[in-house]
Amino acid sequence: MGAITDAALARAKRVRLMIFDVDGVLTDGRLWYGPEGEAMKAFHTLDGHGIKMLSASGVTPAILSGRSSAAVTHRAAELGIPHVLQGIEDKLAAYSALLERLRLPADATGYIGDDVVDLPVLTRCGLACAPREASSEVRARAHYVCEAPAGAGAAREICDLLMRAQGSLEAALARYLA
Repeated sequence: MGAITDAALARAKRVRLMIFDVDGVLTDGRLWYGPEGEAMKAFHTLDGHGIKMLSASGVTPAILSGRSSAAVTHRAAELGIPHVLQGIEDKLAAYSALLERLRLPADATGYIGDDVVDLPVLTRCGLACAPREASSEVRARAHYVCEAPAGAGAAREICDLLMRAQGSLEAALARYLA
């Protein structure tokens, strides 16, 4: 895990809803197309298990993606992610509507995104995160930049960071250390 500032740690303690972009965050950002034009995505098990542990710790995971994909729908269902927003052109409007529906203030949310389309949410959420491969504009505005690569541990790194900040990581690990 990378170095985290005291300010970012304080922000992480307040997060109750962690929102993940998909392409370039939960995947490595490459788009694969099958012979019929269907999009295929590869997800890392470390990230998935991190999301499950985060959810069990009391932080709600969500997905906010500009693209729509059956693979994302399937993966989100597998992980029990309750809020899956896909095909979203205006991420800020979707984010604002989700916050209103859940009655959450922006400072109780975290977001991890990798490109300029994510900036409207990243600059308004409580904890802005970016994978190491994110655009320089995104990294410059993030409170935390991951050491792990996108699609191969970056999401898990954020989950572990949140649980560590909130004092729930040891409890999440206890069942595996018994």
